[in-house]
Amino acid sequence: MVVLHALSDFIDCDFAISGSSPSYWYEGHCLQSSVHIKLPRTSISEAIAHGLMQQLANNDCYSHEGKMYGILLVELPNGEQRVLKAFSGLLNGCGVVEGWVPPIPGRDEVALEEARTLAQLDAINQELFTLKQLTERQQYKTLSDEFEQQLQAMSDRHRHCKHQRQQKRQQICNTLTEEALTIALEQLDEESRQQGIERRQLKRQRNELLQPLQQLIAATDTRISELKQQRKALSRQLQAQMQATYSLTNFSGRSLSLQQLMPGGSPTGTGDCCAPKLLHYAATHNLKPLAMAEFWWGASSVNQDRIQGKFYGACAERCQPLMGFLLSGLKPKPPAFYPTGGVRSPSPDEGEVTLPIIYEDKWLIAVNKPAGLLSVPGRYRDRQDSVLSRLRHLLPDGMALASVHRLDQETSGILLLARDRQTYRQISQQFQQRQIHKVYEAILSGVVTVEQGKIDLPLWGDPENRPYQKVDWQQGKPSLTHFQVMAREQDYTRVEFTPLTGRTHQLRVHAADARGLGVTILGDRLYGCFAVTSRLHLHARELRFQHPQLEKPLHLQAITPF
Repeated sequence: MVVLHALSDFIDCDFAISGSSPSYWYEGHCLQSSVHIKLPRTSISEAIAHGLMQQLANNDCYSHEGKMYGILLVELPNGEQRVLKAFSGLLNGCGVVEGWVPPIPGRDEVALEEARTLAQLDAINQELFTLKQLTERQQYKTLSDEFEQQLQAMSDRHRHCKHQRQQKRQQICNTLTEEALTIALEQLDEESRQQGIERRQLKRQRNELLQPLQQLIAATDTRISELKQQRKALSRQLQAQMQATYSLTNFSGRSLSLQQLMPGGSPTGTGDCCAPKLLHYAATHNLKPLAMAEFWWGASSVNQDRIQGKFYGACAERCQPLMGFLLSGLKPKPPAFYPTGGVRSPSPDEGEVTLPIIYEDKWLIAVNKPAGLLSVPGRYRDRQDSVLSRLRHLLPDGMALASVHRLDQETSGILLLARDRQTYRQISQQFQQRQIHKVYEAILSGVVTVEQGKIDLPLWGDPENRPYQKVDWQQGKPSLTHFQVMAREQDYTRVEFTPLTGRTHQLRVHAADARGLGVTILGDRLYGCFAVTSRLHLHARELRFQHPQLEKPLHLQAITPF
C-alpha cells in the first residue's frame, strides 16, 4: 500500500517557501530527558494541507462525515522529502484506506471484543432513544397542565366567593338576630365546606389519573439511569482493553502502551487522532518529521467548534498529553544566547525567531515582543506559543517568570516580566496605581487634524462579541489617553499615545471611535481598517517606572519598527 506521497501531489513544484515564522508548534517534554521538543506547522505544511483539501473537495466520499485530517512532511534517509496523510478514527467505517497512514497497531487485537461491545452499546442507545420518546411523558405534562389550570380557576372562584361571604357575614351580623342569624351563618359555613370538598375531589381525580403515569415515568427514568451506567461501564472496559493493546513508538525507538502513557485513563478515541498516527508511522519507518498540519473537513461538529478548512492544534484531551513521548528522540536545536541581548528559539522557516532582550537583571527581564506573538499562552492548545512560554522553555529560571502586563498579540514593543513573586507583586502594584509611564507609537490610516489632546471614553467588552471593545457610558470602565501628533505623511498620521489607564484595546478604540480621533490604527481590521498591510501599526515604545529592588528609576525604550 502506497503511503508516502510526493510533494507534487499536493503543491506545485515551484512553490515558494515563505519566510514567516511557524503559525503553531506541536510540543511537549521528553519523559526521559525533560527536554522540550517542538515540531512546527509551517507555511509549506499548510500549503500541502490546502492541496489535500482540494482533493477531498473533489471526492464525495469525504463529505459524508466531519472529521480531522492531517499531513506530515517527512525526510527520507536519502534526504528526499515526502508527505504522509492521515484521518482521525474511521473513514466511512474503515480504518485501513489506500494511500492513508494505517491505524496504530493494537486495534486489530481487540477487534472482536470491540465489535461485540459496540453492538451492545448500539442496542443500549436504541433502547435509550425509545425510552426517551415515551408518549406518557407528554400525556402526563398535558394532563398536569390542564389540572393546574382547573385548580387555578377554582382557586380564583373560591377566593371571590370567600370575599363575598365575609361581606355577607358582616351584613347579617348587623341586621339579623338569634335563630335567623345562626341559620344564615351556618349556610355560609356550609358553602365554604362544599367548596373545600370540591377542591379535594378535583385533586383526588388528578392524582388518580397522574399517579400511574408518574410511576411509569419514574420506572422509565430508573431504567434510563441503569442503561447509562451500563453504557459507561462497557465503554470504560473497552477503552481499558484498547489502552492496554495500543502501542505507540517514538523517535528514540521506545514503545509504550496508552495504558502506560496515561495510567489515569484517557478519553475514547485516544490514539486514533491524526497526529499520533502520523508520528508513530514516521518513527517506525525511519522518517524524519519536518512539519505537520491538521484541519477539519466535512460538516461542522455538533457544538460548532470545528469548521471545515480551518487548521487546529493538538486536542487538549487526547493528543497533547502524548506529544512529549511521541516527539522524544527528535533532536531539538538548543537555544542560543547572544551578547547583544536576545534569546532565540528554533524555527524551520527562517532558521531562528528572536526575542530581543532590552533589559535584564536578577529580578526583571524586558523583551521587545514582535507583532503576531501572544504575550502569555492562550486558553486553548493551539494558542500556547507566546513570549512567556518561549522564555520559560529557554531560560534556566524560566518557570519562575511571570508577565506583569500584556500587549495585544498584534502589538509589538516592550513587555516586562518578573523573575520572582515579590518583584511581580511590586511591579503589578505600580501598574494598578498608575505609576508606570507608558508611551506607544502608531500610524493611523487617515489624517488627524488636531495636534494634541486627551481622549476620555469609558470602555466595555461585550461578552457576546469578544474581544471587541466599545464605548459604553453606562457599563464602561473609565479610560484616559493623551495623544500627540508626530507627523503627517500623505494620508497617514503618526501619533504618540500615552495611556493613563490600561484597558483592553484602549488605544485601538480611542483611535477608531468617532468620539475619539475617528481614525483607525493602520492594520486594525477588528475596528474597521481594511488597508492591505502586514501588521497592526502599534508599538509599545517606552516604559518608565521605579525599580522595586534597585530603588531607582528605569527607562526602557524599543525603536519603532515602522
